[in-house]
Amino acid sequence: MNVTGKRALVTGGSSGIGLEIARELLRAGANVAITGRRQDAIDLAVRTLEGLGAISGVSADVATPEGRAQTLDLATRSLGGLDILVNNAGGVRAGRIEAIEEDEIRRMVEVNLTGPILLTRAALPLLRESGDALVVNVSSGIALVGMAFYSPYAAVKAGIAHFGEALRRELDGEGVRVLTVYPTATDTPMMATSGLGRFGGRETASAVAQDVVAAILHNRLEVVRGGPDRHAMIELNRTDPGAVDDALRPTKSATEEAARNHSAL
Repeated sequence: MNVTGKRALVTGGSSGIGLEIARELLRAGANVAITGRRQDAIDLAVRTLEGLGAISGVSADVATPEGRAQTLDLATRSLGGLDILVNNAGGVRAGRIEAIEEDEIRRMVEVNLTGPILLTRAALPLLRESGDALVVNVSSGIALVGMAFYSPYAAVKAGIAHFGEALRRELDGEGVRVLTVYPTATDTPMMATSGLGRFGGRETASAVAQDVVAAILHNRLEVVRGGPDRHAMIELNRTDPGAVDDALRPTKSATEEAARNHSAL
């Protein structure tokens, strides 16, 4: 896809991967709108990006009907339509399943899965009008290799990945494509309370975003981040998941401790 002049909407665009995707899309020539839950963060992000091109933003929570309506209003009002929808907004609460509150689980489902599905559904008329449109769903590497103490988060991230795969096939030949992104641990505000950095460090949000925009430009179907060891583990998890269980067992206690206070909802 040639993104020059394309109208792109990025949810969760005020920080982290979303902010960097917005930056890279602007650099590639797109017109961009971003949403996020905090108006002050949106205002700061817009000021940061405005020298790169046409950028606008609004405070909106895509987990709510009102937030989704505000998000699409931004697309029509500021962009005049929609060619690229980036479902990036997300939240996490880690720990033992018994220690995660019911409302925290429901919030993860709403922000990571239900919200993006309903936003995409509502955005489809605009995307169809484009004739050359794209939905980008930001999942997680945890969707490919489930990690202990992240079970609800793994469930919703696997859900959004398979939603995208099925939707891609549903919309095949209809002018709307779907790209799925699987980041590994990334240095973002959402990871600030996680202790998992001790297990091999974190990628930069900028590196992830550059790969995402390269995938958009080259019409790829997915972006799977991580080096050769990570890709080998993903393949092993497909063919011999018990071997992955064995490999991860020695790190279980350390993973539980690292995940205990990880919360960004």
